[in-house]
Amino acid sequence: MEVFSQLMVVLTGALAHIGVPQEYCQLAALATIYLAATLLVTVLILALLRVTRKTPAGDDAPLAAAEKAADEPDAAPIAAVDMPSTAAEPDLSSRVETPDGLLRRMRSGLAKTNAVLVGRIDSLLGGGAIDDALLEELEEILITADLGMKTTQELVQAVRLRAQRGELKEVATVKKLLREEIGNRLKSSASSFDLDSAQPSVIMVVGVNGVGKTTTIGKLAARLVAEGKKVVIGAGDTFRAAAAEQLTIWGKRAGVDVVRHGEGADPGAVAFDAAKAAVARKADVLILDTAGRLHTKVNLMEELKKIRRVLEREIPGAPHETLLVLDATTGQNALSQAKIFAAMVEVNGLVLTKLDGTAKGGIVIAIGAELGIPVRFVGIGEQVDDLRPFDPELFVAALFGEEE
Repeated sequence: MEVFSQLMVVLTGALAHIGVPQEYCQLAALATIYLAATLLVTVLILALLRVTRKTPAGDDAPLAAAEKAADEPDAAPIAAVDMPSTAAEPDLSSRVETPDGLLRRMRSGLAKTNAVLVGRIDSLLGGGAIDDALLEELEEILITADLGMKTTQELVQAVRLRAQRGELKEVATVKKLLREEIGNRLKSSASSFDLDSAQPSVIMVVGVNGVGKTTTIGKLAARLVAEGKKVVIGAGDTFRAAAAEQLTIWGKRAGVDVVRHGEGADPGAVAFDAAKAAVARKADVLILDTAGRLHTKVNLMEELKKIRRVLEREIPGAPHETLLVLDATTGQNALSQAKIFAAMVEVNGLVLTKLDGTAKGGIVIAIGAELGIPVRFVGIGEQVDDLRPFDPELFVAALFGEEE
């Protein structure tokens, strides 16, 4: 109380000195103390919130996912922050999986699609002749599994022609024919994932919000580190709240450096600094994240072109791989996204996530058959090593529930 009284005397005298009427000096002094205390408390609260936001509750703590839409951010880029490789490398090599083990895991991941597609085909082909009624039901089954109208019609037509030529004497042979036709379509779009033709090889990752893009980058980085490659990640999604923090967590898990700027910074500046860092550190691979955006927003798609130009200026031929991440649970919408992204940014590889959580895994077949873009990886679970390189033969065997 003595300190308060002294403070009141000082403030009252100061206010009187600057011309405040004597009868109002005491009230003005009280108001000044109140405002100062309120400001101090507000500053303390904001500081605590900032510390809480920067300190994750754990490696798997959920991060904020709000997006700030912007065509051309005005904020000046902040100097890139290098996150040192302080975490141990994820142990992806400790468990040596046999081909049989891989097939079992893939079958488990495709269980829902298998039930909707192959399970219904088995019921359909339980008996009866191959007639128009059977083919009509087969068409419905294929469309339901999200193989798409074009691919479905091609498959049904193949069955119809074989039946007309008398090559399908038993109904059970229809399933074998479908397996062969699907396998051929997937193989025709397959190509190798070459990261040894350039150093550093640059992978630009694109896709809309919510498809698992950031998680895919983290898992891919961990896989490449386990293969003995030196990886740098560029946190180019500067619009989504906490996107850079989420990548930083993944970077620590994988033992890789993350180049990042402040929230709202120019993604092109992040791409520039990430490219410089990858070259300076003699990295084998640079993986650049980009902001999630609606594939229908032309101005945002144009920004991706700008990022490509920045990368190519710093590293000849970059990006060497542009991976489009798609959510398999969205079915035909994923195919629509793939068509537009491919037209805008020269996509040359796909990642299909969340296959284990959908009955629409047939979208893998539709995209491969209609666009001819190779599927590089598929996500079949939540673990760090559940991002699997796509093997057409293994996929078809798992889809049709074949035994090891």
